[in-house]
Amino acid sequence: MIRSYRLRKLFATTAGLHRAVIMLALGLLAFFLGAGLSFKRLILPALQWAADTTNRGVAQFVAPSDIDLATWLMGGVLLLMGAFLTYRGVRSAINHIVETLNPGLKAGKVDVYLRRLQLAQGPRIVAIGGGTGLSTLLRGLKVHSSNITAIVTVTDDGGSSGRLVQDKGMIPPGDIRNCLVALADAEKAMTDLFQHRFKKDSGSLSGHSMGNLLIAALVDQAHGDFETAIEIASDVLAIRGRVVPSTLERVRLRAVMEDGTEVCGETKIVEAVASIRQIFLDPQECEAYAEAIEAIQTADLICIGPGSVYTSVIPNLLVPGIADAIKASEARKVYICNVMTQPGESDEFSASKHVTVILNNVQQRIFDFVLVNTGVPSESALEKYAGSGQSLVEADPDRVRAMGFRVLQGNYMSETDFVRHDPMKVVARLMSLVH
Repeated sequence: MIRSYRLRKLFATTAGLHRAVIMLALGLLAFFLGAGLSFKRLILPALQWAADTTNRGVAQFVAPSDIDLATWLMGGVLLLMGAFLTYRGVRSAINHIVETLNPGLKAGKVDVYLRRLQLAQGPRIVAIGGGTGLSTLLRGLKVHSSNITAIVTVTDDGGSSGRLVQDKGMIPPGDIRNCLVALADAEKAMTDLFQHRFKKDSGSLSGHSMGNLLIAALVDQAHGDFETAIEIASDVLAIRGRVVPSTLERVRLRAVMEDGTEVCGETKIVEAVASIRQIFLDPQECEAYAEAIEAIQTADLICIGPGSVYTSVIPNLLVPGIADAIKASEARKVYICNVMTQPGESDEFSASKHVTVILNNVQQRIFDFVLVNTGVPSESALEKYAGSGQSLVEADPDRVRAMGFRVLQGNYMSETDFVRHDPMKVVARLMSLVH
């Protein structure tokens, strides 16, 4: 598997460059063969004329005994000058073309090319989830590869996304927007525009995200084709990889609570007082997005989470065909456990409890590794969560191992504004599984 991965990495992603080099070599070969066939009749007489003309010119300035040496020196100088001018001309033409196509790229073009080539040769990674957790992970993954497919949940029914679902009957764009921005290679002004949210004094626009509205507008322009809308948004943001929904059908969440009641809708489920016993898609027989299945089948690494276990992670796995494709894949499969619990969804959950909940809902073993944070945040960081109902997820790696999983434990925390995963620390550990 490792050998085939390296061969794929070496040849597949640079096939366009290989074709160009082969075409150039064939062109040069044809040129020299043609030159050889016509050498005596065409090229040799021309070269002889040029040599004779040069000798006559040189003879006017040097002694007859020095003509051969002077001619040889002049030939060497002309060869070097010709090579230098050819190099500068080609370089100037390439720079002009690149700057015309990408005015923002002023310097370091070779470095940029080599970096993008390196990313294109990176492992094929599938990241599954939604919410803040998935977008945070993607910011780390895009540093190592541009062969990334983010498979995003489409059950959000709150906020701006929920209003667009009701008003336009489209797939909720919020989580997809966050992932597009996370993978973006565009200017900061463009990503800031996508993430801009209108304030409460903005009338009917209040609470809407600009990115959500732009995606809705692209859906209109594409005559309701959500796939085309996301492709256009991806091109605008110049993302590294691609973002796809787990299904293109409109689905919502339905939960059976511990007290036996049923609650429908993601927002109501999170706000419910009782704990969740089991969660389902409504309708259950939706169709998985074909490109999501294909990405899973060809992946080298599959990351599940982090994110809200019931409303971001499990919904993707409940789409028929997704879990089966993950189980059948030969990729390294990792569940990234959350750092903090979520009120109303994973209160007082330990790492092993997160794993148990996924197994109980998906009803099959779909990952082999579990990444568990064992770092402890500072007291000042935890004070920010006082009264919020959130707490640090208990790290119980021994219990996870007893369940038959390989544990990737370590300090993966970042304490910038909130206690959450540091994407660079997490991704560095994930990359060690495929390199």
